[in-house]
Amino acid sequence: MRVVLVFALLSSLSFSHACPRECSCNSNTKVVDCRGRGLYDIPRRLYPDTQELYLQDNRIRGLGSVAFREIPLVRILDLSNNSITAISPTALLGLRTLQRLSLAYNSIREIDKRVLGPIRSLSHLDLSHNSLWGVPGAMGDSLKNLSYLGLANNRLTRLDRSLLDAMTHLDSLTLRGNPWRCDCQLIGLKLWLETYLFKGGVLDEVLCTQPEEMKDKELQKIPYQLFHTCMTTSYHYLFANIHHLESEKLLRGHTHGNHAHPSSHSLHVPMAIGEGFGGGGGGGGGGMAECETKQKHRPVNLRHAIATVIITGVVCGIVCLMMLAAAVYGCAYAAIMAKYQRELKKNEELAAAQAADHATADEKEPLENAIA
Repeated sequence: MRVVLVFALLSSLSFSHACPRECSCNSNTKVVDCRGRGLYDIPRRLYPDTQELYLQDNRIRGLGSVAFREIPLVRILDLSNNSITAISPTALLGLRTLQRLSLAYNSIREIDKRVLGPIRSLSHLDLSHNSLWGVPGAMGDSLKNLSYLGLANNRLTRLDRSLLDAMTHLDSLTLRGNPWRCDCQLIGLKLWLETYLFKGGVLDEVLCTQPEEMKDKELQKIPYQLFHTCMTTSYHYLFANIHHLESEKLLRGHTHGNHAHPSSHSLHVPMAIGEGFGGGGGGGGGGMAECETKQKHRPVNLRHAIATVIITGVVCGIVCLMMLAAAVYGCAYAAIMAKYQRELKKNEELAAAQAADHATADEKEPLENAIA
C-alpha cells in the first residue's frame, strides 16, 4: 500500500514539474490547459502521460513535423481559433490514441492526405470555419471510425464520393456555409446524402450557390429532373446510381432522420479546466479555387458496375426464357385449336350428308308404297 502511495505521489510531482509555465495542469486528470495564453508555438516539456491538451484561442500559425512527440498518449487535442495556415504531413505522427481533434476557426487552405496517417481511433474531427477547398479522398482510411465530421463554412464546392463511402460509422455531418456547385459532379453527394439520412444520420444543410438557377436551394430538395442535362454516359453519374440502388436494398427497415443537433457536437472537458471545444469567430474567407484535381474511379465502383451488368444479363435471360415459353405455348394452343376446328367441320359435313340420305330415303318410301 505504501509503495502505491509513493508511486502516485512521485507521478503527481513529476507531472506538475513537467507542466509548461504558460499552462495550467491537472495531475489527476492529466489535462493541460493552455487556452488564451498568446502562444505562437506548441509548448514544450509536456508530461508524456498527458491525456487532453487545449490550445485554443492562441496565435499558433503552423504545425511542424512531429509537433506532439512529447505526448503520444493524448486523446483530445483542441487547436481551434488560432491562426494556423499550414500543417506538416507528419505533424500528428505518433498520436495513435487520438480520439478528438479540433482545427476549427483557423485559416487552413489545404490538408495533406497523410496528416492523419496511422490514426485509426479518431471519432470526432472538426475542420469547420477554415478555407478548405477540398478534402482528399485518400483520408478515408483514417476516418473509418469517425462519428462526427465538421466541414461547415469552408470553400468546398464538392466532396469526393470515396471519402464519404469510407465513413461507415458517421452519425453527424455539418456542411453548411460552403459554395456548393450543384452540377453533374455533385449528384454523387446527393445520392449519398439520401442514403445517409435514410440510415438516421444528422445533417445541417447543403445550399447551392451555383449555377444561378439553383442558388439558395437545398441539394436534397432539388428534383432529379433538373440533372437531366448531365450526360447519361458519365461514369460518375452511373456509378453513383449503382451504389445508391445497392445501398437502398441493404438499408430497408432503418429509421429516417433529418435534422441536425449542433449541441451534440461539443467536446467534454473537466470542470476544473473549463468548457469544451469552442472558440470565437475566426475562419478565413476568400475566393474559390480555380483548379481542382480530378479523382480517379475506385475499383469498388467498377465491381458494382460489373455486378449490375451480370444481374441485368441474368434478368434478361429469364425474361427471354419466359417469352420463349409463351411462344411455344401459343403455337401449341393454335395447333390444337386448328385441329379441333378441322374435326368439328368434318363432323358437321358428315352429319349433313347423313341428313341428306335420310331425306332421300323418306321421299322414296311413299312412292314405293303407291306402286305396291
